[in-house]
Amino acid sequence: MYTPYDVPPSTLIKKVAEKLREIPHIKVPEWTKYVKTGIHRERLPIQSDWWYLRVASVFYQVYMRGPIGLGHLRKIYGGRKDRGSKPERKVIAAGKIIRTALKQLEEAGLLIKTVNGRKISSKGQSFLNKVATEVAEELNIK
Repeated sequence: MYTPYDVPPSTLIKKVAEKLREIPHIKVPEWTKYVKTGIHRERLPIQSDWWYLRVASVFYQVYMRGPIGLGHLRKIYGGRKDRGSKPERKVIAAGKIIRTALKQLEEAGLLIKTVNGRKISSKGQSFLNKVATEVAEELNIK
């Protein structure tokens, strides 16, 4: 049995995103066609499946850092804002995207809301461990 600590995060997140497509609670909201991921971005996301990748990434971050709140996740997904001739500044990411992803993961039973923030549920733990085992077998990790 492998855990998400044993496999590369990028391949794990891609595989989790594929698996999340099969869960009926996780669906792409209508407004995602028109939204940027933060004020530091100039354009909309290019990838067609960016929503599932972001939800999988949020799920992974909650697993690694949980219990974690929305504010801390906004800092993680933030970036540098180009302010023209003024120096760049770090800004936080859009909250609605992360909040909606957390709510969908909660509805699916993969996360639990606590006083200190969201944390992984036992169902979410087993889900991630199964996906990590699949990734480890694909990559021949021993």
